[in-house]
Amino acid sequence: MQSRDEYECRSGTGDPVEALIAAATAGTADPSGRMRAATRAVIDDRAGAGLAELGRFRETRTRQLGIDDDRVREAHLGRTVLVTGGTGCIGSVLVRLLRESGAARVVSISRGRTNCWPRTDGVEYLRMDVRQRAALQELVAELRPDIVYHVAAQHDPGLAEHHVARTVSTNVTGTVNVVDACRSVGGMHLAFASTGKALRPFSRDVYAGSKKAAEWVMRNGVVDADITGTAVRFTHIVDNSIIYSRLQDWCATESVVRLHDAGTMFYVQSALEAAELLMSSVLDARPGQLGLDAITDLGWPISLLDLAVGMLAETGAPSPIHVCGHDPGYERSPYPALYDPLASGERSPLFSSFEVADLVDAPGCPSVDRLPSGPLADQVVEDGLAALTASAARGRPPGEIRALLWTALWSMLGAGLADLPEDVLRRQVRLIARAAAADWSSDDRTVASMVEAETARRLGRPDPGLGVLAHTA
Repeated sequence: MQSRDEYECRSGTGDPVEALIAAATAGTADPSGRMRAATRAVIDDRAGAGLAELGRFRETRTRQLGIDDDRVREAHLGRTVLVTGGTGCIGSVLVRLLRESGAARVVSISRGRTNCWPRTDGVEYLRMDVRQRAALQELVAELRPDIVYHVAAQHDPGLAEHHVARTVSTNVTGTVNVVDACRSVGGMHLAFASTGKALRPFSRDVYAGSKKAAEWVMRNGVVDADITGTAVRFTHIVDNSIIYSRLQDWCATESVVRLHDAGTMFYVQSALEAAELLMSSVLDARPGQLGLDAITDLGWPISLLDLAVGMLAETGAPSPIHVCGHDPGYERSPYPALYDPLASGERSPLFSSFEVADLVDAPGCPSVDRLPSGPLADQVVEDGLAALTASAARGRPPGEIRALLWTALWSMLGAGLADLPEDVLRRQVRLIARAAAADWSSDDRTVASMVEAETARRLGRPDPGLGVLAHTA
């Protein structure tokens, strides 16, 4: 027999998902009981879809990129390769593939805190932190690698909000140290692991912002140096999925399953694809230019709700689903004009509408898009990054480091807009006009206003505003 809560969840709105969302904020004496009833109704309604989504998520672990194996092997055969973060999820796959590709010497450096991933015979594992500038310089000078893969990072967006200094000093300062060590020796290729979150024109999230800053460091670090450089953007890696691990733990302990949003969809890829993407990025790298790569077709995104329903249906756990809203480190929604419907559809979703016009097919891998970019020097940005890295190195309060990060990111956005072709800016204004809505965040409005102001300046208009946002003010 149905409980009263379950009956209300089934009959109140006619949509179990809407009832589930309503249960999260219901002002009842027993909100958990209402959420459990709503969760049962959702599972009954879409268990099949949830189990299918769970299976699709797991199957992604075996997905490969389809790189030019002969060219990639030739690029690594007999080479000396240094990998930062080689004991992590992606790093452990990468060092294995490097050995299989015939690299003569593979050296991994890491903090030694990720021991759950398999080690590969023949790989030299050293304990070192990329924040140790002098030690890193000495190692690179002694090793003189042909290729450096910089994978080491603090990659948990939620953790980044609590460990701000460590995240920024690892992701930004660590990248500065790696770039400088490679530049001081020369004669090598440097490939950097970034994130799809860096496509946002601006973000207050510490992890996303730190990676965007690191892309800037890479972009300018390969200029006027005897090295070549590439970077790759990853999306959610299923082999090391924070979401999947939490779902498992919540079901095992019969705890509340916390979802940011019932409508959340997210792209996924495998650690194998990520490692292959890094290795293929070295092909045809050009001096003085950073090639930024991402997988073109990531498949249909995963439904967060269906993934959770599938785990609950499979385990039989009585855990209720709580649609709790977004935690710090996870944006509710990106800049609303992030994608261009006329240009983005055939390209990787990890590039923004600011970037898509310049994309080309990556050499040696037809399923990868490449964004070639030259230097974007700006003294205001460089001064901001110097202040940021110094603050993080001293372990200053999180509020100070966040403010310095945001200041640097706003400066990067301004410099980037000034470098965009006029036709791209005009197109961006049209996208803003279509997407303009009353629920834009203050940051979204600021980005849009900066786009409008830069476009007006290019057009020679004395009035910095084009009036696109006037009806949403």
